Amino acid sequence: MQNQWSAVNSGPLTGWGRYPVVQAKTVRPENWSAVDNYVKNANSDTLIARGKGRSYGDASINDNGYTILLERFDRFTSFDNTSGDLHLESGVTLEEIINIFAPRGWFPAVVPGTKYVTVGGAIAADIHGKNHHRDGSFCNFVKSFTVIVASGEKVFCSREQNSDLFWATVGGMGLTGIITDVQMTLKPIESVFVEKTEIKAKNLDAVMSLFDQHEKDYQYSVAWIDCLARGNDLGRSILMLGNSLTKDDERIKHLSNPLSLKEKRQIQVPIDSPDWLLNPFTMGTFNSLFYAKQMSDHHKGIANFESYFFPLDAIGSWNRLYGKRGFIQHQTVFPEETSREALKTLLTLSSENGWGSFLAVLKRFGPQDGWLSFPRPGYTLTLDIAVKDGLFDFLKELESVVLNYGGRIYLAKDAFLSADGFRKMYPRFDEWQKVKAKYDPKNTFSSHLSQRLEIR
Repeated sequence: MQNQWSAVNSGPLTGWGRYPVVQAKTVRPENWSAVDNYVKNANSDTLIARGKGRSYGDASINDNGYTILLERFDRFTSFDNTSGDLHLESGVTLEEIINIFAPRGWFPAVVPGTKYVTVGGAIAADIHGKNHHRDGSFCNFVKSFTVIVASGEKVFCSREQNSDLFWATVGGMGLTGIITDVQMTLKPIESVFVEKTEIKAKNLDAVMSLFDQHEKDYQYSVAWIDCLARGNDLGRSILMLGNSLTKDDERIKHLSNPLSLKEKRQIQVPIDSPDWLLNPFTMGTFNSLFYAKQMSDHHKGIANFESYFFPLDAIGSWNRLYGKRGFIQHQTVFPEETSREALKTLLTLSSENGWGSFLAVLKRFGPQDGWLSFPRPGYTLTLDIAVKDGLFDFLKELESVVLNYGGRIYLAKDAFLSADGFRKMYPRFDEWQKVKAKYDPKNTFSSHLSQRLEIR
């Protein structure tokens, strides 16, 4: 047993939001046999898998056990150029998929705001993108995967075979076991360009009407929202709509290869931003300038995939912009019937108390399966909030608002939700917990998040 853990490193570890910080023991196995042995010999130790560490909060850190780093499991196994079916290891990133398959005319059907996530992490968080209202989440395009469960056994699962483990692992935050290999489906593309339309909205009511009016005609929709605006301007936004361009579109027809990816330079944030930079005045000024930068009410243009889907990836270590103490990305979703009043309440609290952010995003979700999957039909709002004195009290207040309007908080980004609040927000938790107990009776797979939420 001791030899199994000889490669242990100890030190501080965080999620992408850099809060909380734990002293973690990490191991980086070289092959799946080593992972099997880690699981079989865990005894009373707890384990959690980690890919690129892009979950914002505490889902991929484990201060009471071991964190298993899986980024070396990055091999492609097979690809069917007719169906788009791709078989690969769970440590492959979306970036690697895009770099190899976009020039061949294939792209992941669902991508989040960064391409630096592994496929295993994408399943564990059941990530979503700007097209959820049409296509649902990442797992809608996953056919099957294999999980190393607590016994050390590898269990194949799909919607038809061992479906209980499949649905408990989708959105299960890595707490049912370690995903090894995955079969997923890519979607065909004819170019790496998106036609984008940007429409200014004077307030929340206006942007929600614009979603209703235009969303059916677009594959992608997302709105930047000024979370510090007040009064009649509350919720003023820029709605950004998009459709993939075909190779025959007049605007790109002249290109010799519309599937060619261009290498993009990345700007690095070299140091942590000072705390004084993050105040209501600077954020309010930024938001006002961002809203005003678009001179006309309607703007049309063309963007490549890189800038359209992953704008923040152009800024390396952008998480440093929120200072040494880190930040919380607080993402909530509310049912259609309560979204309008819930969002007004939440935005009013943010603006009146000065808990704004540079990045606030509004999207609309469609239906979603998955017992612990975050999306549900309705509107979702994302806020980046720097960790400062008083934040915990503010987040407790937000949790009450979310519960009052029947919403839920995204576990992949959370670091503060209470155990009681979690159970109220995720009504299928009891169903999920029975599967957890079946495949992990000793609670071998555990994280800072699961311990905080009292998941066993």
